[in-house]
Amino acid sequence: MIGIIIELIISWLLLKFIAKQDLSVLGFKPNPTRLVHWSTGFLLAAAICSLYHIMTTSFINNSWILNKQLTFSAALMSSWWVIKSVLFEELLFRGALLYLAIEKWGMTKACLLSAACFGIYHWFSYNAFGNPFQMGIIFGITGIFGWMLAVSFAKTQSLYLPTGLHLGWNLFNIIVFSNGPLGQQIFMKANINHLEGIPSLLIFLFQILALPLLMYGYFKIRSRS
Repeated sequence: MIGIIIELIISWLLLKFIAKQDLSVLGFKPNPTRLVHWSTGFLLAAAICSLYHIMTTSFINNSWILNKQLTFSAALMSSWWVIKSVLFEELLFRGALLYLAIEKWGMTKACLLSAACFGIYHWFSYNAFGNPFQMGIIFGITGIFGWMLAVSFAKTQSLYLPTGLHLGWNLFNIIVFSNGPLGQQIFMKANINHLEGIPSLLIFLFQILALPLLMYGYFKIRSRS
């Protein structure tokens, strides 16, 4: 939490002395439109993430089972960890720095830079250095996700939509389906059987592209209304 407070202070200083603005340009103040953006992002991300994980067991001899050893307090602590990590990353990659980059270089270049930084950042998160293949996969997955989040910030001029998308995905990916650094959470796979071949590739591509494509369609619909 201290890290988030420090980010807010640094963000305020950057905006004040470089752009002569304050934190309001990051769209913190809630209003009905921003709350709809947050809810839409959260629900879409949660739905796509859930569908992805369900598909990973639907075509093989495997299933999801409830982790009966997980306590309610442990689940709350894990969820709080996810919330803090999402807020930290959003302020770092879709906050003042992205706003300033958009002002200087325009939306496309700024969002590409933000996405690239987001991908590189996850090399450290996953400790992937020394494995070029793993580094490439991580950069591709998180870079595309970061691009979607950056564009969401740029088009809505607010952190609500990218935060909703990011939180919806991470909560369901890490807490509901136990796919992350916190180990077994609410549901876990019954055995080690996993998909292989073409089905595995197709579901992998679904994981990467489904949500960004949905958001592309969302913005297309909004631009016509």
